[in-house]
Amino acid sequence: MSEITKNSLEKILPQLKCHFTWNLFKEESISYDLEDRVCNQIEFLNTEFKATMYNLLAYVKHLNGQNEAALECLRQAEDLIQQEHAAQAEIRSLVTWGNYAWVYYHMGRVSKAQEYVDKVKQVCKKFSNPYSIECPELDGEEGWTRLKCGGKQNERAKVCFEKALEEKPNNPELSSGLAIAMYRLDDKPQKQFPVNPLKQAIELSPDNQYVKVLLALKLQKMNEEPEGERLVEEALEKAPSQTDVLRSAAKFYRKKGDIDKAIELFLRASESLPNNGYLCHQIGCCYRAKIKQIQNSGEVAAHEKREKVEELRECAVHYLKKALEKGINLPNAYSDLAGLLAQKGQNREAEEYYQMAFSKELTDAERQQLHQRYGNFQEYHMKSENIAVQHYLQGLQISIQSPERERMKRQLQSIAENQLSQNIPNSWYLQGLIHKMDGDLLQAAECYEKELGRLLRNTPSGIGSLFLPESELEEGSEEMARAHATPLPESTERKWDRETEKKKVTGSLERRP
Repeated sequence: MSEITKNSLEKILPQLKCHFTWNLFKEESISYDLEDRVCNQIEFLNTEFKATMYNLLAYVKHLNGQNEAALECLRQAEDLIQQEHAAQAEIRSLVTWGNYAWVYYHMGRVSKAQEYVDKVKQVCKKFSNPYSIECPELDGEEGWTRLKCGGKQNERAKVCFEKALEEKPNNPELSSGLAIAMYRLDDKPQKQFPVNPLKQAIELSPDNQYVKVLLALKLQKMNEEPEGERLVEEALEKAPSQTDVLRSAAKFYRKKGDIDKAIELFLRASESLPNNGYLCHQIGCCYRAKIKQIQNSGEVAAHEKREKVEELRECAVHYLKKALEKGINLPNAYSDLAGLLAQKGQNREAEEYYQMAFSKELTDAERQQLHQRYGNFQEYHMKSENIAVQHYLQGLQISIQSPERERMKRQLQSIAENQLSQNIPNSWYLQGLIHKMDGDLLQAAECYEKELGRLLRNTPSGIGSLFLPESELEEGSEEMARAHATPLPESTERKWDRETEKKKVTGSLERRP
């Protein structure tokens, strides 16, 4: 490889607008099932969108070390552009040519890389920029690519579509892209988007069944479920095999409470995507939801209910294990499975899956949820209250308001009240921690003082007699007598660090005048 040519390419390549310069996976690893999903889109999407998917597939192939396969995908993209966008073939090919240049560069084929750089330059020089231009077609290509990559890419996808729509405000393709991006960002409380972009996208693209189901989900959230269900039924009738339609329709029915219909749709989607771990996870979660429905129903006889629950639990475990085998890397997939195994009495295996979940890279929300679930497991299945308390406290230290946080507060409060009734050591200290996390520092201080008083009363050296009135010392003696008379069960033994507590007391004494 000529150093001069290599150096010149290294300066030019970062200027090209293509997948290699969009930093698609800079902050997060590539999704395990991205290639399967892209291939599925190529099978079911309209021809005009297939070139975009072939470009993305080429990039994924390159990341997997399959450069020859990547080149074949780019050839497919180039052919489709010529067929579907003949009038704009040069502009529409800029991303493909940029990808060609990068792939050939990584293969060490400098002359071929230079050939495609020259093709880009030939088009761009007409617009006063040698290697890059601003146009809605390129912004749209980037937007659709980022949408398919998902996760942290949705915000940037929205920006791309908004920019492109400034030039082409009524473009159906761009309007659909913006509506999808906004829908995906809608889960964030600070970004509640209106329903209008979805409605406008459907007006411009009435045959886009996926956007139709997204509108249905949005209407469901707005308590307009009947209208949403009408849209879902229409979409399923017109696109009975399109996997993104099936997946989203299944979510609609699961939220509605029609779990059987949701399972049916997820299973139909999995026929087209047999290696998709996400679908297996969703099916497993649906079976778990079905278990809760039956347990809460009074219409089934007790023995029939037990048999049905056990059957459904086996199905849920099967699909959750299958999801992990297929490579899904969601932390809650591990904890979902662990919870079901614990219900089956398989605590050792459940523990292993919980530890796998803790070993993953977790967001604060995921970590908080995991501490709550694992605390539950320790409290109710392992009968280890001390470990449960530790995890509830760790979960509460994550300052995210969530249903899990409220559950942990209630569970800790229940444990603390139970311990107070049994005069268990550190029960006042635990009450103090709960008040502190609620921001009630005065109540917390009072609880800490009571715990300190208990420690002084129970000190073998009798040092408490120097600081406490006789009535409190007598009360402490009675507590100690009751404690010796009634041994604590193993499940309530505390694993608090006693040396730390002694240091607290000693430090308090040393600071007194």
